[in-house]
Amino acid sequence: MLTTPQIFKRYEEIRPRLPQNQIVKNMRDLTNFTEIMKNAEAFVFDAFGVLNVGDTLIPGADLRLRELRALGFEVRILTNAASHERSHSLNKFLKLGIEILDKEIITSRESAILTLKTGLWGVIAANEDHLKDINVNYLRLGTSPTDYDRVEGFLFLSSSNWTESKQQILKEALLKNNRPVIVANPDLAAPRDNGFSMEPGHFGHLLVDSGIKNVRFLGKPFPEVYDLVEYSLPGIPAHKIVMCGDTLHTDILGALMRGWQTVLVTQDGIYSGFNTKKYCSDSGIYPDWSLAC
Repeated sequence: MLTTPQIFKRYEEIRPRLPQNQIVKNMRDLTNFTEIMKNAEAFVFDAFGVLNVGDTLIPGADLRLRELRALGFEVRILTNAASHERSHSLNKFLKLGIEILDKEIITSRESAILTLKTGLWGVIAANEDHLKDINVNYLRLGTSPTDYDRVEGFLFLSSSNWTESKQQILKEALLKNNRPVIVANPDLAAPRDNGFSMEPGHFGHLLVDSGIKNVRFLGKPFPEVYDLVEYSLPGIPAHKIVMCGDTLHTDILGALMRGWQTVLVTQDGIYSGFNTKKYCSDSGIYPDWSLAC
């Protein structure tokens, strides 16, 4: 089973492939959102580890969003979860008890689909994903090497039914004929009810490790998904947007690169129970604030 130190170490190993930040060592402890409201107009929340852990709502997360809206702030949920189309994500949050408008959720899946060019794409997806939002010709990939050889590119949406043998088929197909690989979830891991799951980013970086160069990651911390958020918040300057996330190398790093304010949430996410100041020091990624609850 994956551990926080292992995940952090791997993020550091792939660090040269991520956006590069300037070290700022002025992280402050935050006890309540009211401390930063006067300098904010919009709050952007990661989902896993901030609003929910797996299929469990983090207590108080729904109330916090409601209170911010009531005070006149714009609210967005920015998630790297790419296993399902947005309607499924909306329904999931509603089942958790989180009221959310359609405009308030932005996913890395959307930014990935926007990059697809014409052609036949091999899609790696969850079995229950109907792929109704895919607007190009596609072939759902399974265990047939012939299918991997046929397609003109690969869209990696979900690792829910991905296996080492399928990863090997993909790797061999790319080494034989290099084609684009779009990884719609750059996360290496995600907190679940019973530990951490391996996410598409983990498998995408294994391909890069193997010398495969045409791999592109869409989602936090890469810029395209932040473009979508800012487009949805017309008139709000970047420095008035606050990102609240639990992962230094995705949520915090990407937002820092945009000039957003950043809050590292530590109670339930990847760094729950760990000394986050040490991880900030080791990585050189410092949020503006650290919030324990």
